[in-house]
This record gives sequence, C-alpha cells and structure tokens, in this order.
Amino acid sequence: MDKIAAPTPEQLKKQEALKQYFEKLGSVAVAFSSGVDSTYLLKVAHDVLGERAIAVTASSCSFPKRELGEAEAFCRKENIRHFITESEELEIEGFAQNPKNRCYLCKHELFEKILKIAEEQKIAYVVEGSNLDDNGDYRPGLKAVAELGIKSPLRDCGFTKQDIRVLSKALNLSTWEKQSFACLSSRFVYGETISEEKLTMVDKAEQLLLDLGFHQVRVRIHGMMARIEIEPEEFSKLMEKENRERIAKAFREYGFTYVTLDLCGYRMGSMNETLEK
Repeated sequence: MDKIAAPTPEQLKKQEALKQYFEKLGSVAVAFSSGVDSTYLLKVAHDVLGERAIAVTASSCSFPKRELGEAEAFCRKENIRHFITESEELEIEGFAQNPKNRCYLCKHELFEKILKIAEEQKIAYVVEGSNLDDNGDYRPGLKAVAELGIKSPLRDCGFTKQDIRVLSKALNLSTWEKQSFACLSSRFVYGETISEEKLTMVDKAEQLLLDLGFHQVRVRIHGMMARIEIEPEEFSKLMEKENRERIAKAFREYGFTYVTLDLCGYRMGSMNETLEK
C-alpha cells in the first residue's frame, strides 16, 4: 500500500458532509461486509448516531468466513449492534447459472432482508458503501440499490476510494490498507455454473495467497483452471521456487487442473472485460 498522507481540507469537508447526512437520516442499518468502504461508513454512522446505527452482515458460501469473523470482531470492539442474516445466493432462481445480472439478483434479495431487519428494529433507512470509483465498472447491483431506495452516502457525498482510505487511517481503522474485496461469485466467467464446491476452491486458493503475504489477490476460475491476479510488483515473489511450487501443489489439491498467472495483473472487474461495451 502506498504511503497515505494526512487528510486534506477537502477530504475533511467530505467527512463533515457525511456526518450531516447521517444526522438528517436519523437512523440507519449499514450493509456491513467488513471491507474498506462499509467499515468506514459504519464507523462514522455509529459515531454520529450511536444506538440508532446498526450493522447487518450477510452470511453465505460466497462470503469468506474470515470476512464474517472480522465483521463480528469490529462490531464487538465498537459496541455496535450487529445482525447476521443468511443469504444463500445459490438458492436464488437463476443465480447459479451466473447470468450477466447475477449481482442484481443477489443484491436485491440481500437488501430486501436488510430492509426487513431495519423495519423490525425501527430503523428508518438502509445504507450501503459504494463510492464514486464504483461508477466506472459494470455494477448491476446498483440497480437493486436504486429500485429498493437504499441510500449510498459515500457516493452522494463525493467520496473516492482514496478518500476513504485516507480518512480511515485518520480514524485508526485497520481497514485503511485492507485489500479490495468482492464476493467469491465474481470470480466465475459469466455463464459458468456457480457451485458451492467451486466457491470453496476459490476461497481456499485466495486464502493461501493472502497467507503467503500477497496483498491484492483474485483467483478467477475458468472451468477447472485457476487464473491468478496479483499486483505486477509481486510477480517475482510468486515465481520464487518455493512459493510457485507450494501454490501449484495446493491449488491442485483444492481441485484445480491448471494454475496460471495473469500477466496483466490484478484489476477490478476483469471478468467484465468480455462484456460488450
């Protein structure tokens, strides 16, 4: 992670606007994944609203257990009321076939569950953590956000990912340097059937790379082939004999037939590159 400077006056102004945004809403349920964006969003919401800010996390086979554990630990530390809802995407009609609107199907079902919890807890609004940088990629999940009236405070207040990292560090949030993450279903080629077995393979493979010290990782799955995406500056580390042999051996044990390295390196939403512009 590049060196992060102190917040600029403009970034602090955005943070104040975010606080005022929450004050106007009065009470919120934060869709909380323990990622960079939702952690910052939840922290500021709770600082402003106290008990009137709750966190809701979806537990499913496409959400790694480490992320769920981090979500629970953060809420305990910050004394935030935390609700966990089961959201088994594979049971959603059409989801397992991995259509181009897969994310829409998932997000719509998830936010309906969060809205129900918010209603039960007498919370006025549901909020989620997308930011301005999310506008540049194919994001069908944002259609569900719009349809269900979910609020996007970070986008509305003009936050970029860099703003969130800088301000997270200023608030002493460990997530300021956490790698970007998306649900494991995003590792599949559109049209390829998503199964719990393959989700587990991807989860194990990415966890191994994280355990070996690689920072930003994706293991894309093409049939039974793994396509590893890491930052180009870490290519040499992966190609060290001990790491290369350990990764290849472990991936095959997980169920992959072939193990490859993407020479373009990590980039957000690489599976969307096949979609028509």
